Amino acid sequence: MKKLLALSTLATVVAAAGAVGHAAPAKENWDNLCAKCHAEDGSGSTKIGKKLKVKDYTDANVQASFTDEQAIKTTNDGATKDGKDLMKGFKDELKPDEVQALVTYIRTLKK
Repeated sequence: MKKLLALSTLATVVAAAGAVGHAAPAKENWDNLCAKCHAEDGSGSTKIGKKLKVKDYTDANVQASFTDEQAIKTTNDGATKDGKDLMKGFKDELKPDEVQALVTYIRTLKK
């Protein structure tokens, strides 16, 4: 009985540790954090996106205009223009591998 209880406890701890360390898929992060402004397809065609004049990530020229490093920095730190906050940073919400995966995902939006 003690062995069964110990194995059950160990399984619960391992499962909980896995859930805590789990990184959300890039598409899920995009849908939850980015799509409300940048649109699901990356076109920026939302009401907020149009107001803020966000970049159209479906445009190959737009994609060529920034490096992955610049996209990572913006995702982490946010974006401002003329002292006005345009986008909040996500460094406190996303792990570095999630940010990298998000940038990789953004690159797939190019048509």
